[in-house]
Amino acid sequence: METLLNLVTGRDLSPELRVWSALMPALLVSAYFIVGMIVWSIKCALFGVEKDEETLKRGSSVIMGFYLRHYYFWLMKPLWGFLSWARVPPTCITTFSALVGLGSGFAAAAGRFALAGWLFIFSGILDTLDGRIARSRGLSTPWGAAIDSTLDRYADFAILIGMAWYYRTTWVLIPALLMMMGVALVPYIRARGEALGVKVTGGLMQRAERTMYLGVSLALSPVLEAIFWPEAEMPMHWMTVVALVVIALMTNWTALTRLYTLVDALKRGKNATVEAERAAKGERGFFQKLGLNAMAAILATVADFLVVLALVETVSAVRLSPGVATALGCVVGGILNFTLNRVVTFRSRDALAPQIGRYFGVSLGSLILNAFGVALVTSLPEVDYRVSWWLVRGLVFLLWNYPLHSSYVFGDEKPAEAPAMSADSAPTPDKAAT
Repeated sequence: METLLNLVTGRDLSPELRVWSALMPALLVSAYFIVGMIVWSIKCALFGVEKDEETLKRGSSVIMGFYLRHYYFWLMKPLWGFLSWARVPPTCITTFSALVGLGSGFAAAAGRFALAGWLFIFSGILDTLDGRIARSRGLSTPWGAAIDSTLDRYADFAILIGMAWYYRTTWVLIPALLMMMGVALVPYIRARGEALGVKVTGGLMQRAERTMYLGVSLALSPVLEAIFWPEAEMPMHWMTVVALVVIALMTNWTALTRLYTLVDALKRGKNATVEAERAAKGERGFFQKLGLNAMAAILATVADFLVVLALVETVSAVRLSPGVATALGCVVGGILNFTLNRVVTFRSRDALAPQIGRYFGVSLGSLILNAFGVALVTSLPEVDYRVSWWLVRGLVFLLWNYPLHSSYVFGDEKPAEAPAMSADSAPTPDKAAT
């Protein structure tokens, strides 16, 4: 009994017991999934892939394609069948899933990462079944869907709050908070799109992927810690740290790509992107222009540095002061950046003189934002100035330089004509509020 309590609380566990407490559930789950994959593969080879209709509607991702998604829901059929046979109310499954998810958050905060991981995975499995059981039994209701979506958010945030609490004195707190932001934005953008009549799905890191990769990394990280750092009082759990950083970046990338899909569809009055139509017309898409704009900035920076190096050290006949050389390097870099963006990135044919004026104004704003941003971020004593330099430069490029280059300096985005609004279609005060 004492050993069982120690396994739950994590107290007085030897390194060997810490390893086995994390590995035993993994071995059992892995055996089920491996045997299931073998049977599934044979079944698909003989009779074809058994497709799950709801999975087809929800879409897939690069990380977890349709084949794996169909396999997962086929594998969950025994649990699904048992819950349906037992006539467990779908709402009870939803609330129980949320309680298990909240428990994973407390376990993570206490440093019981193996327990937190398995609880988080189990909560995610239950969450994939409640809606399906409700629909199969004709018990699906709008209020049930609302409860499900809300409690999902609580479960998602519980594990992240627990990890943020555990890592509160380390730099890992930052990716934990960034992932929290991405987790909030991904479903919000989808819901906002649906409210505006646009279906926005897909992305590299949706909820299924987050649950699988974060849960597995949490569950298995104590194994590495017990092997390599058995005496650590507060292990870093490096497997979880790596997963947290990667998932935080990919979750926010998913949010940004969904936002682009939504804006792109709304601008053209369509329910999907028009990248294929653009390619047929020879037009560049958003990510092509973003990449070329970034490449132009990199080449301009390299040219700036080489000019300074040449004027200060290489060309003996010149030997200018570093300050003057830096000013001239900025001019050369600016001219190169402007030329590349005008000719290559945006293929602009607007009048040159006004465009130069707009470019100068945006560049001046960029200088001020970068200087002020680095000063502001480095006011935190824990943040290295090199980290702040890259962070601020990246944010200013994404949120200032590229948007203004695209829509203002080089006139890439033309304002669309607003459709005429009749008296009948004019929004009432109730409709206008969102």
